[in-house]
Amino acid sequence: MKRFNMIDEDFLCENCHTLVSKLNYTARDHCPICLYSKHLDINPGDRQNTCHGLMEPIGIEKYKDTYKIIYKCQKCSLIHKNKIAIDDNMDLIIELSSNN
Repeated sequence: MKRFNMIDEDFLCENCHTLVSKLNYTARDHCPICLYSKHLDINPGDRQNTCHGLMEPIGIEKYKDTYKIIYKCQKCSLIHKNKIAIDDNMDLIIELSSNN
């Protein structure tokens, strides 16, 4: 069973170098500008993964009443999915949806 460790903190995006602010309603795990993430966790928020590769957004999928971004790690090729955030770049999300 997965455990969720709530870590909502500011960070510097390693892809586009934007200073990303925390969400204040759930844990932010990706940049809202370029949608890239970083491969840090084994279970959400545990920061136990040693890969630390950039997670490239490669697609979008419908999930309940929202959508999830599909990521592929540029270092280890792991595929991971996470819900979109309210301030995510919708133009990029629409562009990614055409990849499916």
